[in-house]
Amino acid sequence: MARREKEELKQDDGINSKLVAVNRITKVVKGGRIMRFAALVVVGDGKGKVGIGTGKAKEVPEAIKKAELIARRQMITIPLNGTTIPHTANGKFGKSTVLMKPAPEGNGVIAGGSVRAVVELAGIKNITTKSYGSRNPINTVRAALEGLKQLRSPEQIAALRGKTVEEIQA
Repeated sequence: MARREKEELKQDDGINSKLVAVNRITKVVKGGRIMRFAALVVVGDGKGKVGIGTGKAKEVPEAIKKAELIARRQMITIPLNGTTIPHTANGKFGKSTVLMKPAPEGNGVIAGGSVRAVVELAGIKNITTKSYGSRNPINTVRAALEGLKQLRSPEQIAALRGKTVEEIQA
């Protein structure tokens, strides 16, 4: 009973999740085939926090729950510049590369399926992305997250250089 109450409380914390991909995995053993499922889930609060997770189980709903728990644990915070990103970022993971560029207000989210999930749940409303190399959903989502990790706000850059924000933007 207490466990069910905890799960219900977790759902009201303002974090949304999106299922990106489900793979059926088959292990062949002497007695036949063993079927399992792997789920890729992206979670985010729409205000600059986003995370990804993969979960494996014998049934799809279990795999999704595991993936969501892992994604919630691995959330990162990214700096936003209004409704877009502060600067261009290039994320790489495996043979997947995702290029992300800031876009003007009203441009919308221009992104492929798996990258779109990451960008929308992070709270980015205007962005242009392009995916190069492998289109594997797991690798493209991880590449997008690597690109978002590279983002720095003007305040962070100013602090690193020991200058004020005005000196950097001039």
